[in-house]
Amino acid sequence: MKRIMMCLAFISLISCENFGGLKVLVNLPKKLEEVSGIEQIKHSKLLWMLNDSGNKAIIYGVNTDGKIIREVAVNAKNNDWEDIASDEKGNLYIADFGNNDNKRKNLKILKINHQDLLEKDIVDVEKIKFSYASQNNFPPKKKKRFFDAESLLYKNGFLYIFTKSRVKNSYGTTTLYKVPAKKGNHIAKRISTFETCNALPCWITASAISSDGKKIALLNSQSVFILTDFNDDDFFSGNIKEFSLGHISQKESVTFKDNNTLYIADEKAHGKGGKLYEFSLK
Repeated sequence: MKRIMMCLAFISLISCENFGGLKVLVNLPKKLEEVSGIEQIKHSKLLWMLNDSGNKAIIYGVNTDGKIIREVAVNAKNNDWEDIASDEKGNLYIADFGNNDNKRKNLKILKINHQDLLEKDIVDVEKIKFSYASQNNFPPKKKKRFFDAESLLYKNGFLYIFTKSRVKNSYGTTTLYKVPAKKGNHIAKRISTFETCNALPCWITASAISSDGKKIALLNSQSVFILTDFNDDDFFSGNIKEFSLGHISQKESVTFKDNNTLYIADEKAHGKGGKLYEFSLK
């Protein structure tokens, strides 16, 4: 009886987890336990997802019931995939620029043709390579390690990168860069910098843009920042509003369902997470 009561108490504890403002849609399949990017292509009901380093070079088309509908193998190495974005034609862009130690010299974004995505089970990619003009040492000193990144979005022919700080007491500092969305070797152009807060949960782990191009979402483990009324592509130049999620987990994936609703996913870690959520901005 004692053992049964302990089991019931454990089940009750799990079922009573408070998800704050998040609406739980589904538990993600085991293949996506380390999900680090999510994107919804225009006119498609599938959510395209990927895992980060240490996982297969595969992207997954998932429905909102959590079922994997498509698995597409990518003919490129998963060095450290950290986000996924799309353009107006439905082409996908994989952010292979995770850089925990700030020492990578092979930062790149992988472009997948939309038609290939629909028709092929193995796809080739175009490689959009880039570097940061202000990084001269690999790695730099610990107090200058601002060159990790987990966030990518596309707008008007350019790809935008929000960096993730590895500097103590400056974890919430993120710098916005842009590179052309075309094959080649590029120097990322710095646009501006923003600071969320200073603690570890503050660093930016994903980004997304609404279909009308008027809202940018920046995610961390505990909140989402919505950027609006910005000038051109200086996304930090307008209004910035923080929405607390009321829940902390390893959240690394966000995309817009519509202009006022987000899909958010988190990795499964320490018995928590591994879920797909909805979050309303209203």
